[in-house]
Formats: sequence, structure tokens, C-alpha cells
Amino acid sequence: MGMKTVNILWADDEIDLLKPHILFLEEKGCRVLPVISGQDAVAACREEDFDLIFLDEHMPGLGGLETLLEIKKIHPTVPVVMITKSEEEDLMEQAIGKQIADYLIKPVHPKQMLMAVKKLVHAQEIISEKTTLDYQSQFLALSNQTAMAQTPSDWQSLYRNLLYWELQLDEANPGMTDMLLSQKNEANACFAKFIKKDYSGWVSGSDNRPLLSPDIFKTKVFPLLDRGEKVFFVLIDNLRLDQWAMLQRELSKTFSFVEDETYYSILPTTTQYSRNAVFAGLMPAQIRQMYPQLWVDEEQDEGKNQNEEALIATQLNRFRKNYKFSYNKIADNTAGEKYNEKLKSLEANSLNIVVFNFVDMLSHARTEVKLFRDLAPDEAAYRSLVLSWFKHGCIAEFFRQLSEMHFTVVLTTDHGSVRVKNPVKVSGDKHTNSNLRYKLGKNLGYDKKDFFVVDRPADHGLPSPNLSTCYLFATGDDFIAYPNNYNYYVSYYRDTFQHGGVSMEEMIIPVATFKPKRP
Repeated sequence: MGMKTVNILWADDEIDLLKPHILFLEEKGCRVLPVISGQDAVAACREEDFDLIFLDEHMPGLGGLETLLEIKKIHPTVPVVMITKSEEEDLMEQAIGKQIADYLIKPVHPKQMLMAVKKLVHAQEIISEKTTLDYQSQFLALSNQTAMAQTPSDWQSLYRNLLYWELQLDEANPGMTDMLLSQKNEANACFAKFIKKDYSGWVSGSDNRPLLSPDIFKTKVFPLLDRGEKVFFVLIDNLRLDQWAMLQRELSKTFSFVEDETYYSILPTTTQYSRNAVFAGLMPAQIRQMYPQLWVDEEQDEGKNQNEEALIATQLNRFRKNYKFSYNKIADNTAGEKYNEKLKSLEANSLNIVVFNFVDMLSHARTEVKLFRDLAPDEAAYRSLVLSWFKHGCIAEFFRQLSEMHFTVVLTTDHGSVRVKNPVKVSGDKHTNSNLRYKLGKNLGYDKKDFFVVDRPADHGLPSPNLSTCYLFATGDDFIAYPNNYNYYVSYYRDTFQHGGVSMEEMIIPVATFKPKRP
């Protein structure tokens, strides 16, 4: 089979009659240790490790199921295939309940045994090899797709394709992910050029404008409410599309998906700008102009997202939507548990809005706490942490209860994040903001080739605290470091997940609509 030798234990009181089967397996690269009783099988397991065990159900003395129990005490994870004369349902339930990996009905054919070996021992290697070959055959197609991408939907499709292969390789062959990351870096460099060229046109309403942050309620929520549906709007702060793919698998067990799409976060890809834009239904410059009391400029000390409920109310009023709504922000598990306790009382509302801040907090904790950085050294581990929170945190109970209620769910995020690698220098005065992916100010020192430079903020839907305000957006995997204390900045922030700039990871984000499955 061209793979490692498989070490097999085969216990059968008529093992002498099975010599042809053993020879067949040995010709296919297996080593088979034959034993004639359950006691001998248990003794062999104490002496050495096996990749697979074939176990006859009917043996004198220690029977198959009893032998299985003893083997599992010694090697809990070894796959065991039960070989039986009967297909009795009760026996199969007993065997499966005791963790058999598979069963075969006598008389068995040598090729059946070989298929069991391939399925239970070589499956991961076969999947890995096939996935690697499939990705290699698609490598050129992905590069061509990058070179040819011209529209917002082209980039959304490309990013989904790249993530598909990232998730496939993550499970099958992590050693190939470096090649994929180089493709993603190449794509992000082209994506930055695309954004520099087209973004201001999107803001001014060009024909190729994609769905943007201010459009979410207007296009995804209001039509549902107007049809008489009750809506739960769930925003998970700082959720990347790859992380959403993991959560979507979990949710699909209890919910039916109506839509699973992507849209573009506005710039800067931060909570202050993009989430306020979602809730207000306006670009940041419009919020500042129309509702100055609800907009907080960068240099002001107060929190930048304290007015979300009021911004939602302004959007509902502007569109003449007289729906009763609730708004809640969940910052920790205790708050989530309290919210879950009152969830049933919200059924009377047409619209309920909840923000979960965990993923954003995890991102910051990963930057500041070495333990978290060690737990999530790369994208795959970061996805795993987010999935673990989703399965075991308060949000699991939230969705369990939601699956029993008559709400349509619209789930989204405000922006994603990108793992940064490459420092770029910016100098500024004490009023310059602290974000590592974008800067705004009056007298910034920088190299223009390193950034997407916005020196006319109004054309990009951005407020200008001063007449000469300029915005700089880092692209790809760059992050901004100050010239003074430069080495400290670089060593502290390299390899952290940041947001605020221009990358597919930050800007192309999920929005999904789903309903509880009905019995």
C-alpha cells in the first residue's frame, strides 16, 4: 500500500483456518500476530502496541465483548473490529456501546479485512495524500483567480476558496499550509490594490458597490421584520470567516440555513467605526454629522461604543420601523448566563439584538498574555479556541434556547482580524491613535508605499476631527510600530492578531440567516 507497516492483532479460536487471510494481509504490508483466545489477546496487548485488532465474538473462555473491555482498559484508543457470526441488533448495540470501531460478518473475505485496515488505520494518510494532491492541482487555478479578480464578488469567491483549502489542509496535511499562506499573502497584496482603487467609489455609491456595514439592517433585518417574522440579531465581535466556518458546522445541527453570505466591513475595520456603522446604518462621517452627540472622536477619552442602542433607535426611526426591540452586550460568561435566564421573556419583542464580545477579548488576551499566545500560536489553534468557547461557553445555552423559540436569526460580525508579521514605521504626535493597523492625525511621518493613504476622509465616509486629518491603513500582514522604542514594539506585537486595516481577513466577513429546525 506504500504506507507504514500496520501492526495487527487477530484473536480467533479457529485462527489456523484463517492462514490465507493472514498471508494476504502480510503481502499488503501488514504484520499480523495471531492468537487463539481472549486471554492471549489481552496478554499480547500488555506486551506491545497494535494499530488494529480483529476480535472474534465467539471464543471459549473470555468471549469477544469481555476481551474488548479488557483491551480498552490497556489501550483505550486502539480500533477494534468485531468479527461475528450473527447480525443480531442487540449484540451490535452492545458492541458499539463498548466502542468497537467496526464489525464484520462471517465468513469474511480477505479484501474485507484490507478495507477495514485502510478505513481505520490508513484513512488519515489517504485523505492527507488526496487532499495534498487536490490542492496542488488547484494551486495554479487559485493563482489565476487572484490575478483575474476584479470585482467585490470575485474577491469574496477567492477568499472562500482559499479558506476552503486552509481548512482542508489543516485537517489533512498541516505541512502544506505554508504554501497556502504564501498564496494568501499574494492575494492580500492584490486585494490591497483593489481596495485602494475601488473603495471610495463604493462609498459614493458606484455600480459595483458590494454589501457594506451600513447596509446590513436595511437588507438583512428589515425585510424579515416587514414580513412579520421575529428576528434575533446576533453580532459576534471580531469573528473571522474561517472561525465562522467552524461555528456554522455546530449550528447546522439544530438550525436550517436560509442564507450564508459574506459582506465587506468598512474602514477602519474596528468596532468604533464598523460596528457603529452596522447599528446606525450610516458611514462614520454621516453619524458624526447627523448625530454628533452619539459619535466619539478618537482623541476623546470616553468609550467609543457606548451609544449602540441609541444608534439602532435612530436607524429604526429613519426607516420608520416601529418595532419593539431589545439590545444587550455580553462581555463575560456571568453576563451571558444572566441573559440566558431572561431569554424567554424577550419573545414578545419583534427584534432582539445581542453582541457577544468574547472573540475580540480573546484576540486582545492573546496579545497581552503569553499563555493565550502559546495556546493559539496560529490560525488553526485560534479557530479551535473560538470553537471551544462556542461549544462550552454561555453562547451554547443561548443557541440551545433560541432553537426552541420562533425567531429567525441573523448572525454577523463587525470585522475580522489578521495575524501580523511585518513592522512598518509611522511617527506622530501624542494625539495619534494607538491602533496598530491604522493611524489618523495631522502630522504623521510615514513612507507612502507602505500604506493605503486616505488624505480626503470625506470621500471614504470618514470623519475629519481636524482640517488636515489623514488616515493611514496598513495592508497585508503589516503592523505599525513607532520609531522610538521600535524593537520593543516589534517583538511584542509581531505574530498577534490585529484589526483596523486592509486585508481579506479583516474586511470580508460573514452574515448568515437561519431558523430553528422543526421536528
